[in-house]
Amino acid sequence: MRTSSRLVTSSEPAIVTAPLLAARATRPASRSTSGRSARHAVALVPAAIAVAVGLWGIRRQDSLWSDEAVTYEVAHRSTSDIWRLMAEADAVHGLHYFLMHAVFASWEGGLVALRLPSVLAVAAAAAGVGMLGRRLAGPRAGLLAGLVVPLLPAMQRYAQEGRSYALVCALMTWGTWLLLDALDVGSRKRWAGYGAVMLVACLLHEFAVLGLIAHGVTVALSRRRLRPWALTAAAVIVGLAPLALFSATQSGQVAWIGAPDASDLLAFAVTALLGIACTLLKRPLRGPVGLPALALPLLIVPAGLLLALSPLRPLYVDRYVLFGSIGLALLIGAALDRLTSRETVVTASLVAAATALLPSGQQLRTPESRSDDVTAVAQAVREMTTPGDGLLFTPARRAWVLATPEAYAHLDDLALAASPAASGTLFGTEVTPAEIRARMPASRRIVVVQDVIGEPGDSTGRGAAKLATLYAHFEVCGTRRVTRAQITVYARPGLC
Repeated sequence: MRTSSRLVTSSEPAIVTAPLLAARATRPASRSTSGRSARHAVALVPAAIAVAVGLWGIRRQDSLWSDEAVTYEVAHRSTSDIWRLMAEADAVHGLHYFLMHAVFASWEGGLVALRLPSVLAVAAAAAGVGMLGRRLAGPRAGLLAGLVVPLLPAMQRYAQEGRSYALVCALMTWGTWLLLDALDVGSRKRWAGYGAVMLVACLLHEFAVLGLIAHGVTVALSRRRLRPWALTAAAVIVGLAPLALFSATQSGQVAWIGAPDASDLLAFAVTALLGIACTLLKRPLRGPVGLPALALPLLIVPAGLLLALSPLRPLYVDRYVLFGSIGLALLIGAALDRLTSRETVVTASLVAAATALLPSGQQLRTPESRSDDVTAVAQAVREMTTPGDGLLFTPARRAWVLATPEAYAHLDDLALAASPAASGTLFGTEVTPAEIRARMPASRRIVVVQDVIGEPGDSTGRGAAKLATLYAHFEVCGTRRVTRAQITVYARPGLC
């Protein structure tokens, strides 16, 4: 008050006092602008690095694995054909197929368009993790946690796949942010926003409901607003129930999943122990929900539940719980914040960015990083066949042909009754075993594309009919193994 009086009554010239007043008036605004810039940097820097890392080698030397081939082909069907497919199979991925249909309708960008939504999703997840870390452990912890996200090998992998897993990660990240908002504010609007985002995540992939359970553990540990969370979670489950019940009738789609092996258990144990170790290096945390209470359940609960339920029904696949990486990144970021000083944050960031260039990062961008490569199989088929040769698949899974039909156009698919799009199925329908046996002898040469591992056998009798006829009337001319596929050329005796 005395300062104000002195400024009014002073005989100092106005040319001196005016700048002083202006400078004092602008200092808070300057600090506010600086604070906003810091908040934005925590989100924008990790997001920018995620985009750069995701775009690096995004075409993977023009390779495409079979699950992506399914996405690519189904997304190019009409919306009515996608609805027909969902009635028969793969309803669990229906929302993602419609999303990718919209992407390709807007831009026919091939492999880049197929994978770009995942790149952007990892960028959104990195930004969200940065904001979560800042909220719970401070700006440096947030920045470091956000930088960890795009550099984790699993995130680098699924940032470059045309499937839904990265999108679920992004939704889970921002759903977690909205959960904290709802716990802090408690308004119906905040709980509704949280529930809406979590429902979309679950509709993209049903196992996102495991993230909802992890959030329940966090809420229970916080001992705050358990009832509104329970009501919101119940609404999400009710919204998911129709899809979950219907997709249960298509459980054959996951019949290929086996019991978790020693490597699965070891990876889970090591990751969980790493997360727990990181909590021992944390700084004092902010707010009613501590970072460990949020991050550890996300890291441990989803994967742990799937592994624990495996004796009843094997369903554990690491990509189904990719969103556990959110928790791991938060814990690593907080630990790095504890271990580093202000002056070493930039150095730590550069070292972290350099890890993307290590051999593991480079290997993830090669065709060999995936279990199969439909483009390599197509090239091998071109090299081993001539126009007019017969073509058979065993088992009858035409994922190989979905994204590269031109490679098989010169061949006669002897068992095909209706194409995938025409039949409203993933891989098309085949004629009866008797008709297969009747068609095969008319061919002089037949190429057989066989899925040697990882898929259920043929229980319809068609596979047995194909093999029996081949053994009775043809001889092997040559065989080539290409990733997960085995390509064998058969010919009438003496025609090899």
